[in-house]
Formats: sequence, structure tokens, C-alpha cells
Amino acid sequence: MKTQVGIIGAGPAGLMLSHLLHLEGIESVILENRSREEIEGTIRAGVLEQGTVDLLNATGVGERMMREGHIHHGIELQYNGIRHRVNMYELTEGKSVMVYPQHEVIKDLVAERLGAGGKIYFSVSDVSLHDIETDSPKIRFKHDGGEEELVCDFIAGCDGFHGPSRKMIPNRTENQKIYPFGWLGILAKTPIANPELIYSNHERGFALISQRTPEIQRHYIQVDPNDDIANWSDDRIWTELKERVETDGWTLPDGPIIQKNIVSMRSFVCEPMQHGRLFIAGDAAHIVPPTGAKGLNLAMSDVQVLSKGIEMFFKSGSDDLLESYSEIALRRIWKAQRFSWWMTTMLHRDFSHTSFERGIQISELDYVTSSRAALTSLSENYVGLPLEWERAKALQV
Repeated sequence: MKTQVGIIGAGPAGLMLSHLLHLEGIESVILENRSREEIEGTIRAGVLEQGTVDLLNATGVGERMMREGHIHHGIELQYNGIRHRVNMYELTEGKSVMVYPQHEVIKDLVAERLGAGGKIYFSVSDVSLHDIETDSPKIRFKHDGGEEELVCDFIAGCDGFHGPSRKMIPNRTENQKIYPFGWLGILAKTPIANPELIYSNHERGFALISQRTPEIQRHYIQVDPNDDIANWSDDRIWTELKERVETDGWTLPDGPIIQKNIVSMRSFVCEPMQHGRLFIAGDAAHIVPPTGAKGLNLAMSDVQVLSKGIEMFFKSGSDDLLESYSEIALRRIWKAQRFSWWMTTMLHRDFSHTSFERGIQISELDYVTSSRAALTSLSENYVGLPLEWERAKALQV
């Protein structure tokens, strides 16, 4: 088989990249090791930045999001039992975020790609990359019991943290921080608890009150990342959630828990994000702790840069933008990492902290919630910093 761009991974990065290339008349083939049912059925969180919402709408895949998603103009920060609203809409001159789960974004993109005749091979195995330093890189894989080879002009590794693509970049630097925090997340059949997300710093640990649909909600509490979910009965979970978020006059609705799991938290950045004709994007290149809600959004910004570079190559023969892909993408990635780290350290209870360090943490929350400048900075980062195209624009002149 031959195509212009071979894409490994049918997550948000791979699917959106294929969609953007299609809109410019560039062929691609997506290889995914899971089934369609699995990628569409794996329930994931989703807070979409203004730029991601605009991208989905501008490229024709935002209709269901606009109908079923929830626009949020702010968030609430809670500490010392008191809640403070952050009016992001006002502080960013009309920007907001959309609560719309990642698996729903995936459903929309899969439907668009297949509806437009796009090629997605699900349930592939034994994926390997070859000849990435030549102008005819290849992807070998198994599908339906047979061995296949896909010859490409470029390979996009959108295959997640554990995929094979990143490992093909020699002399890479992998920057990582492991946090001493885990999130126990639940899906529960309850009414929406609050119109906006609540981020709570509590003596017993962090908690987040979120939402999914009018009938099903997503909430989280900070736990030991090495804890066993079997230790957490439904009653224990609701007791902890209520302890950490309830205030005078406000109670948290509870109900049947239909899913629960514990995830660890890390920050990770790979530099560079390219080698030869291979480019990596999304979780293959970076991981952020979920506190800042940046994972899917960074994937979307990565592929906007990458798709534009590939478009320039095929339309003008110039590879200048492709050569600067890492440089442009990493500027935004590191700023998102900084924000996610800051939100995580400000809101989580580190039980190794001294009383002085705990005092500094509360003082940080006090400053943020009482300073318009600090609230503006938080809001600008939360709704999404702009893509930094300065370098790209210079290359296009």
C-alpha cells in the first residue's frame, strides 16, 4: 500500500490530523491497534479550550459538540471551605471552554473520516517503523492475519505514550516528573452538582466536581496512586467527596457509581518531536497531569502545526515549516506543562509538606483569588494560549 501520510493511532491527534490533511486534498491512512468499539467506548474526560472548539467548528465536525456539550464561562476554586468563582469569560474578553468528553470527539472524527472515504485500519498489531531517514518511510503491521506494508512520504506517530514511534527518535531527551498524587475518578448517576467545575483544596486532599451529561457526572478525589480501588467502597468515596467539597448551604448529590478507577499523574515532554520523515504528536510526545485539562488540547495544537507543514511541503515543495515543527509545538507544550504543574501543586495536598510549605500553598490560593492580574493569568491559560506562529509566519514569507 502507498499513501502520502501514514498515521499511527486513531486518538484525537491522529484523527484530526487525517481530517485536516483531507481538507487540503492530502491522502492519509490511519493504523489503530484497538477496535472502533474500544476507542469510542473508552470514557475519557474532556474540557475543550476555545481554540479547540473553534477548530472543530471551522472544520465541520463541531455540530454535535455544540448541541450536546456544555459551555462554561468560569470555574470555582475552593479552599478553607470557601468557594471563589473565576469569571474566565470576562477576564479573557469573551473566551470560554466546552465540557465535551474526549470519546465523543473521537466518535465525531471517526464518523467524519469514514463518511469521507478515509482509510482507518482498526485492530492492527506488530506495528514497526522503517526507513524514516529516507523519502519513502514504511510502516509494517499485521491486520486480519496478514502482514502489510504501508509506504509513505511522511509518518505521524500519534500512538500514545506506549507506542513505537517515539522510540525511533535517536538522541531524544525525555523530561519527566512523577507526582505523589493519584486521582480516583468515578462516573455516577446523579444530577449535575454545580453549573461549573469546582476545584477544591482540602486538608484531606484535592477534589474535583465535574459533569458529563444531565444524568451522569464525573468526579475525582486525590488518593495514593498506589492504592487499590478495591479499598474504596462507594460509601467511602461519597464520604470523602462530601467532606472535601461541601460548604454551608451546599450539598453534593450522590447516587449509584457505575465506574471507578485510580490513575497516577505525571508530566512528560519528549524533545525533539521529529526525526527524518517521522513526526510525533499528542501523548506520544507529551503527557500532562489532568488538573489543567490540557491533554487533548495540546494534541489538537500539535497537529495544526504539523498539518500546515505537510501542506506547505506538498503545495510548494518547502520543508522549512516541517523542520521547525518541534520548535513551534514545544513552545506551547512547555507553557501548558507549566500551567498544569502549577495547578497541580497549588491544589493538591502534599502530606510531606511542612507547615511553612502548607502556609505558602494557601497563600498562593489567597493571592490568586484576590488579584485580578493573577485571575487573568489563570483564565488565559485555562481557556487556551494561542498557537505561536511567529516562526511559522516568518517561514511562509
